[in-house]
Amino acid sequence: MQPQVFSTKDLPQGRQLDAWRSWFDGLFDVSVDDASQGFAATSENWALGSFGLSRVAAPPLRALRTPALVRRNPIDHWNIAIGHERTYGEVGRGRSIDVPARTPFVVSLGHELASARGGDTRLQMYLPRDAFYELAPALDGAIGASLDTPMGHLLADFLIALEQTLPELSEADLPGLQSAVTAMLRACVVPSPNNDAMAANQIAATRRERVRRIVNANLHDGALGPAMICQRAGISRSQLYRLFETDGGVVKFILSCRLSKAASLLSDPWNADPIHLVAYSLCFEDASQFSRAFKREFGASPSDVRHNALLFQGMNLRRKPDMVGEEQTLRHLLTRLA
Repeated sequence: MQPQVFSTKDLPQGRQLDAWRSWFDGLFDVSVDDASQGFAATSENWALGSFGLSRVAAPPLRALRTPALVRRNPIDHWNIAIGHERTYGEVGRGRSIDVPARTPFVVSLGHELASARGGDTRLQMYLPRDAFYELAPALDGAIGASLDTPMGHLLADFLIALEQTLPELSEADLPGLQSAVTAMLRACVVPSPNNDAMAANQIAATRRERVRRIVNANLHDGALGPAMICQRAGISRSQLYRLFETDGGVVKFILSCRLSKAASLLSDPWNADPIHLVAYSLCFEDASQFSRAFKREFGASPSDVRHNALLFQGMNLRRKPDMVGEEQTLRHLLTRLA
């Protein structure tokens, strides 16, 4: 599935902030310290049937949803957001927020809201009340709360993994996607043994994705192994082993990731590193050990892959999604959610 995209980056600096305000179409008032510096921002938005997901990259700003705006645009969706910067402000009914970076938090568009943040890229999930009414007590109770708990961080990982998976999904996947999201929210916002059991598959998949990111970020580190992964992922060794049981174990998974990285480097015609340096950089003890493992994994030797890359140089250009026309707004997108 491809997102709808709205961006101010190609507009003259003097028009960027007004264009961004128009995108919100009365849902929020947006203010900045110095509008003369321009406001280059982008919002990528997926309408996923019963809920929406947005990825927003914007400079520092203050967002205000006043009681008048709530009355004028009575959209009361919950919004679960995750940013790379601290967020602080007021979320109505006397509740304040002060949320650390990379920590999810819940607000409601049905309440007044005043928030401020630095330049940031953040994920935002919009949940209509009619579609997620069963979670109303839990989500309303979490408004203004920083979900700075192990299950809250697991929810953040789930949303990040969901965004990365969206290009592979189709319309036929949407009903099952809502079920997965609902189960994950139950487990993370209202943890209980029963809710954890209902979301077992989503929790396992999210933990696996967290481990995969840790592994790929540390392929060049000789200390990469079960002990490092357990410490950084916050899971036990038994949980780790269960996650990768079907892969032949976590050590084999790490080896497979290192070999895949090596294949990527050797397939790059612009990478001139000798094969033995590629092997050493990925923590193989010697070139012959690396070559044997590589051939078992791919059925070809490292030198064959390097040779073919030099013979068939080429570039794959990814086409950017079309920009949404200015007549479409965030308010329009949210009102379309079932």
